[in-house]
Amino acid sequence: MTIRFFEDRDRNCWDHYVQQHPGSNFFQMSGWKDVVEQSFGHRSYYLLYREHFRIKGVFPLFSVKSFLFGCSMVSVPFGAYGGILADNTETEQALFSKAVELTRKNRLDCLEIRNENDAFPELPGKDLYFVFKKEIYSDNDKNLDAIPRKARRMIRVAIKNGLKVRFGSMELLDTFYRLFTASYQRLGTPVFSKKYLQNILRQFKNRSNILIIYKGEKPLSGVLSFYYKDQVIPYYSGAVPDSQKYAANDYLYWVLMCDAADRGYRIFDFGRSKKGTGPFHFKRHWGFEPKLLHYQYYLNLLDEVPNISPANPKYKKKIELWKKLPLRLTELIGPQIVKYVP
Repeated sequence: MTIRFFEDRDRNCWDHYVQQHPGSNFFQMSGWKDVVEQSFGHRSYYLLYREHFRIKGVFPLFSVKSFLFGCSMVSVPFGAYGGILADNTETEQALFSKAVELTRKNRLDCLEIRNENDAFPELPGKDLYFVFKKEIYSDNDKNLDAIPRKARRMIRVAIKNGLKVRFGSMELLDTFYRLFTASYQRLGTPVFSKKYLQNILRQFKNRSNILIIYKGEKPLSGVLSFYYKDQVIPYYSGAVPDSQKYAANDYLYWVLMCDAADRGYRIFDFGRSKKGTGPFHFKRHWGFEPKLLHYQYYLNLLDEVPNISPANPKYKKKIELWKKLPLRLTELIGPQIVKYVP
């Protein structure tokens, strides 16, 4: 048995292992390593467990260091999920022990593992994020029937409004980014750089796309989605303030669901949301039930679980101030802040 760091020659074997494992997620793919390194400069520590020349487990990790927000080892930053993928509990424990060793060696505050399931019940965690997943059918009439009545009504309103649809990739990025940055400013949240989204589309060109909804020639809402195994994952979205008037947001996800169902995808992963927020209620409005994500921590230099979420009351005044800044200024400053809020 050996545990060593990922090398470029391991890429195909790593991705094959991830894709054939029943418990894997999109953020464990090796391409995410390139995206985070190229976009943010965070150092990766991708651990690979081999036995008799076969991979038995993997653990994607990044060191995120910030003077303002602390220093941590994260699996995986900017992803809803991450965590250890292993054949058995012995392998899982060996990879966890190696990650703890790296956290101590680098004198980081903590190790954060983003699990969909309760992988390490002995570790402290926080009940902040919930995920929304639902099965979709090949028959879109059945998909429509499965949506609550109020959401169905909004879809019909959008159709009557004559909204237009366009799927694409890099050629739609400028349009999408304008919607994206405007939404983030209204939320009072620092926005990612366009470079980050470019790197995603370039790295996952066969596993991602952009969908934009228009009223005439005016873009109203958009979403950047991932495709993994049998799942479609709408991940980053944006909209203009009056998109609601045309029911563009409901139509956005209905079009995405229909397209994914027609292409053979069977799980609609609506992504993570914080309890009590607008996105949380919107997803419940669509008939999706929340499931708690288990973000678990090994505390090295801290006495309690860190809280750098925008939901933390101490950031309330800063968020209100951010909402008042000119949009162009938030586009310039935001990426320098958000890279340290993984």
